[in-house]
Amino acid sequence: MHLTAQLLISHGRMYRRMGLGPRSRVDMLRCLLTALVRHERIETTLARADEMRGYAEKLVEHAKRGDLDTRSMELADFWLTEKDLIPKLFHVLSARFRDRSGNYVRMREIQNVDGTDRARLAVIEYRGNPLPPLPSPRPSTGKANGLLNQLLEGLRRDAAGPGPGPGP
Repeated sequence: MHLTAQLLISHGRMYRRMGLGPRSRVDMLRCLLTALVRHERIETTLARADEMRGYAEKLVEHAKRGDLDTRSMELADFWLTEKDLIPKLFHVLSARFRDRSGNYVRMREIQNVDGTDRARLAVIEYRGNPLPPLPSPRPSTGKANGLLNQLLEGLRRDAAGPGPGPGP
């Protein structure tokens, strides 16, 4: 078989294995999507947020077609476990993104607060939500911005002696 023929063979789609099996993965994604539509911002692990992002985008894309489209209603009925959120999806979120052609969801990695779990965390949110904005990540200066490095930097400044005082 030639190399070009091997490239055209479909070997199936690979997903992240989260949970006990495919059914558990879908149930987890449904719960996360329902929480995202209800709260418009949720905090979860980075892998779950990254996996859910495409489904959240597709859900809004279908909702923009309107609630009279049967395929859109079937998708909303399947993915949203709380049926009282279907009008919010079709009337609030689709109206917000009417002029956008994509990129409805923003995802940002955040630091682990308690330090007990080593899972990388992320915040995923719909753009234009009424919640206060997330703090922007600090620009990388090439060295770690940890507490130890800040303390060492202050110690070096103190050891160097008094610098120029405040101006007049």
